[in-house]
Amino acid sequence: MRHIVAKAGDVMIGHGHPIVVQTMCNTHTADIEASVAQCIRLHEAGAQMIRLTVPGMREVEALREIRDRLRAEGIGTPLVADVHFSSEIAIAAAEVVEKVRINPGNFHHNHEQAKLQFSRLVQVCRRRGTAIRIGLNHGSLGQRITDLYGNTPLAMKEAAAEWLDMCQENDFYNVVVSLKASNTIVMVEAYRLLYEEMKRRGIIFPLHLGVTEAGNGDAGRMKSATGIAALLSEGIGDTIRVSLTEDPANEVPVARHIADRFDGRLHSTMTAVKIENREVKATYSAPSREILLLDMACDFGRRLLDREIDGISIGGEYMITGKDGQPAPVSLEGTEEAAYLCDELMQAARRRFYRPEYIACPGCGRTMYSLEATFNEVKRRTAHLKGMVIAVMGCIVNGPGEMADADWGYVGEGNGKVSIYRGKNPVMRHVPENEAIDCLLKLIEEAEAQNEASA
Repeated sequence: MRHIVAKAGDVMIGHGHPIVVQTMCNTHTADIEASVAQCIRLHEAGAQMIRLTVPGMREVEALREIRDRLRAEGIGTPLVADVHFSSEIAIAAAEVVEKVRINPGNFHHNHEQAKLQFSRLVQVCRRRGTAIRIGLNHGSLGQRITDLYGNTPLAMKEAAAEWLDMCQENDFYNVVVSLKASNTIVMVEAYRLLYEEMKRRGIIFPLHLGVTEAGNGDAGRMKSATGIAALLSEGIGDTIRVSLTEDPANEVPVARHIADRFDGRLHSTMTAVKIENREVKATYSAPSREILLLDMACDFGRRLLDREIDGISIGGEYMITGKDGQPAPVSLEGTEEAAYLCDELMQAARRRFYRPEYIACPGCGRTMYSLEATFNEVKRRTAHLKGMVIAVMGCIVNGPGEMADADWGYVGEGNGKVSIYRGKNPVMRHVPENEAIDCLLKLIEEAEAQNEASA
């Protein structure tokens, strides 16, 4: 078996190397001052790789300046250009940064031209030592692939395998692959299928893991840890990003904990476990609430996804800082909080839905509105819609495709306007931001009333 190791700057990604933790700026890349400041903060938080969106040639030049300023500060953290819809921008960005992410679904609308453009990109990357991430997302696979295989984990695997063939045809191996989805079952199945395909072929490329559009708070952390840990526990995955609709610095310690668990630097804070009739009772002694919920997902997420167990309850304690500044225990025995955390894990593994399911991108330089505040308000006002899937997406570039599982979607257009989607179809466009949530709620209520009337 041949194991490929990719190299971005001084960072090695792949077999025999520690799991690499990365994140992404949510600044506008053309705002050089803000982007440099955020990169410095993310570096200090422990990010080993930092991605920035590159929607146009102006951002390529901004990226060059960002890179130069960071290197002048002694910060060598590899930068990754995130490119959609323009192979020419990807080729230009490859001259500037250590790694370029392309999405096969939108690299070029014509597949034959995409192969030619990819060869050009490879030539630049080979000369410059730039790595490539072939980054597929569920919902933005491109019509040619979905016409053949549907919008499925199989389609994701087939698309990735096709582009890995193109890498080998070009004798280029400085490559990482990702197959992200907001649905943890789809995400895990897609990576497993690709990993088995690579094993069958006898060549294992490094894999970048992530649950895309995971949202924020407890739910975003548990969903991310459930999907990522399920794969890492099987030896699948070499670099990870936890995508949260929050300050990107918040992503880093979450990803670091998951990476340290599966690199063997940390162990679970679970102190006892009992399984009867496929029901788990686990006891924890965790140093914080966040570590508790991450360990729960790392310990039992895969087993819930694979239906090896059917439920979980927890006891024990976690620590908080008391009024005197000293650590103080919080008991979990028989508490509402313990039940809530178990509900969140069941929902993350898509075994039981006790509230709406939310899809929300983390935001990036393409986002033109206050994404986190809007998402929190949407969650507050839709909390009663149990089982419904609602998406809040930062921009029109990938939002409509990547919220493929959503019943309803709120998608930023820019210039203070929003599009509202029902499924994959826009039902209202150019809605002023200050009216958009009201419009979304009204449309949902009308649809629910129609469903009841026709039932």
